[in-house]
Amino acid sequence: MNLRPEEISSIIKQQIENYGVKTKTEDVGYVMQAGDGIARIYGLENCMYGELLEFENGVYGMALNLEEDNVGCVLLGNGEDIKEGVAVRRTGRTVEVPVGKALLGRVVNPLGIPLDGKGDIVTDKYRPIEYPAPGVTDRKSVSVPLQTGIMAIDSMIPIGRGQRELIIGDRQTGKTAIAIDTIINQKGKDVICIYVAIGQKASSIAGIINTLEQFGAMDYTIVVSSTASEMATVQYIAPYAGCAMAEEFMYNDHKDVLIVYDDLSKHAVAYRAMSLLLRRPPGREAYPGDVFYLHSRLLERSARLSDEKGGGSITALPIIETLAGDVSAYIPTNVISITDGQIYLETELFFAGQRPALNVGLSVSRVGGAAQIKAMKKVAGPLRINLAQYRELAVFAQFGSDLDKFTRDKLIQGERLLETLKQPQYSTMDVEDQVVVLYAATNKYLMDLPVKEVRSFNTELVKYIKNRYPQIRQNIAATGDLDAETEELLKKGIQEFLEEWNKARGR
Repeated sequence: MNLRPEEISSIIKQQIENYGVKTKTEDVGYVMQAGDGIARIYGLENCMYGELLEFENGVYGMALNLEEDNVGCVLLGNGEDIKEGVAVRRTGRTVEVPVGKALLGRVVNPLGIPLDGKGDIVTDKYRPIEYPAPGVTDRKSVSVPLQTGIMAIDSMIPIGRGQRELIIGDRQTGKTAIAIDTIINQKGKDVICIYVAIGQKASSIAGIINTLEQFGAMDYTIVVSSTASEMATVQYIAPYAGCAMAEEFMYNDHKDVLIVYDDLSKHAVAYRAMSLLLRRPPGREAYPGDVFYLHSRLLERSARLSDEKGGGSITALPIIETLAGDVSAYIPTNVISITDGQIYLETELFFAGQRPALNVGLSVSRVGGAAQIKAMKKVAGPLRINLAQYRELAVFAQFGSDLDKFTRDKLIQGERLLETLKQPQYSTMDVEDQVVVLYAATNKYLMDLPVKEVRSFNTELVKYIKNRYPQIRQNIAATGDLDAETEELLKKGIQEFLEEWNKARGR
């Protein structure tokens, strides 16, 4: 790095003055250069990577570059007063955040400072934002479902507790909506939720908090907010801070936690800005060489702990925004390779009225049926194949009108299946109700209904079964299975309701 002659002479003079003087040693350095949220410090020879440094005016920073003659440090606060010559002291500890139950229902920034005006957070527990991921032997395979309440996902792309499922798609395709619906659906299921907003508009975050309060979800949720106007450093530490809060519940309280990172594209951009300011060599798309490690060390901390470790899990829903549907870009491919599957949302489907705008062909869960109850496995088994056949036949049906009965039936059923999978925002469904609706759809009970009646039919069917045959839901909830006796009862209930429905419409 280029030093001016007067800087070199002042350093030599300082060393001559202090030569041979025996004093109490404390690691103190001096700022050589500051600006753009970065400070270069001379004199902290024993500084550790990621260590918290304190400037004489009370601002904190984090050491990220350990060079031969100086330390590159990113600032975690307002750096206006940090100028050349300001003293910097080592703290001997890494960046930590407050954790524990005191944070539930609160909105905090990535340093754990409350933003909701509800007073201070009273906790004596702190955790470092960087923490090693559990080893292979400390983990247990994913087998308990985490219900999102969204039928298309719970039936075809099931998410299990301890899984990392990527939500990927262009802007305005409903990525955040899926994550918020999943948080709302955890009410009463003993799952703690953490929503980490990275580089979002402050108005968007406020809207999400209002929605969570409206549905009573803030009681079990922590919101970690780093808005677009904040420094790149604060956006960079946000997901790690959220993960540290989740780890406290997993390791010490042995609870199940759901954490949403919204979104990791903006996180990578913030890290790129920091890295370039620290003069690290740029790589592909100007990202630094360790941008894969940036996300892998974060997402690997999500796990389901083994019984020896006391159980508990962290389920991660990272979100990635693509440009013009390009999933082969640098950051999307990186995160796809780290996660256990992806939910791919498409703009064309969204504008065609298919919401959630899920591309069933490109979406996958690498945990698969292991994270589903047996009843759901039974009814959802033929769903993917039927939809795939429908998509294939729908292309050819555009060209020819004389279709055979088999093709016509497949097209009629496919249309009704797609209509069944449409679901408005904030209207999550219990898994027992999903089983009832999907059973009717996959077993061709909707074939004679007009497409526009399908959704109202399904809504009324759920109410009818709930009132007339409550034992169906009870059996599915208790055993997780759809046994022969319950299935016969369900067939009878659907048949009765279908007759009533047609009679009321004079058919």
